[in-house]
Amino acid sequence: MIGSRRRSRSTTNVWPGYVDALSALLMLVIFMLLVYVVSQLYLSQTLSDRDTQLARLNAQLNELSELLGLEESRSEALEDQLTSVQDRNNSLVDQLESTREQLMQQTAMADAQSERLASMEESIDEKDEMSASQQSMILRLSNQIASLREQLRQIASALELQEQMTAEKEQELEQVSRRLNTLLAERVSQLEQYQSEFFARLRDILAGNENVRIVGDRFLLPSELLFASASAELGEEGRQELDKLADLLLDVSARIPDDVDWILRIDGHTDVLPINTQRFPSNWELSTARAVAVVRYLADQGVPERRMAAAGFGEFFPVAEGTSPEALQRNRRIELKLTDR
Repeated sequence: MIGSRRRSRSTTNVWPGYVDALSALLMLVIFMLLVYVVSQLYLSQTLSDRDTQLARLNAQLNELSELLGLEESRSEALEDQLTSVQDRNNSLVDQLESTREQLMQQTAMADAQSERLASMEESIDEKDEMSASQQSMILRLSNQIASLREQLRQIASALELQEQMTAEKEQELEQVSRRLNTLLAERVSQLEQYQSEFFARLRDILAGNENVRIVGDRFLLPSELLFASASAELGEEGRQELDKLADLLLDVSARIPDDVDWILRIDGHTDVLPINTQRFPSNWELSTARAVAVVRYLADQGVPERRMAAAGFGEFFPVAEGTSPEALQRNRRIELKLTDR
């Protein structure tokens, strides 16, 4: 379509101008030829008239000569007539000279017109050459347009093929995405099942400890159950509770498929009271050290290290507001959560 439009524009913009120019030039040439022919006819008619007059005068002169030879007695009258005839002849000669001058002028004009005609013919030849050059250029442009149209056709075909391939790839990706979503949903469902089992069994194990709280899907163990004040060393009672947790984790993890990416998060939290010791410059270090201590003890009991993560939150995520002893005690805690990584 683009090539056809370009070729249509080239034809519309070039040929009418050349046709009009050539028509004007041809009309001008015909007009000049008509002027030249008319002038030549006029000159020929004028010369013919003058020749006729000269022939008539010569005939009269012959008649006068014969009259002079025959009638010598009438010489005076003939001389008068001859004088008159000479006068007329002089007048005719003057007229002839004037006519010759006019003829020469007209001849010069005809020569000038001939030169102009030759110049015009040369100009017409140049126009013809230019027209041929333009035609050649138009032919080249037409060939280029045809080549561009072919390239556009090939590009369109390639784009269509690419679109088909893209559509096929999108369908494949959509199918893969559906399969992945299905597998992920299955894995999430499996993990939720094991989370539910872990949650239920851990709740049963820790049910005897009234200080253990359950918030959503997390178990909150008070720090006093595991650690002494301002310490990250596990106490005997804390080890016993963690032994129960380790046995439960080993039992549950043995039945979780390897392709289910589960992890046990162990988060350490402190109260808002600041700490500043050589080992624990702030509550961040204390909360992190307690979480790491729990992870290390569970790892020593056989729980896979890659299935555990330790994090310290300091005093910045309390579960109870205020600074009462009860609120401070509730905020000092270790949180356990079985989740996906």
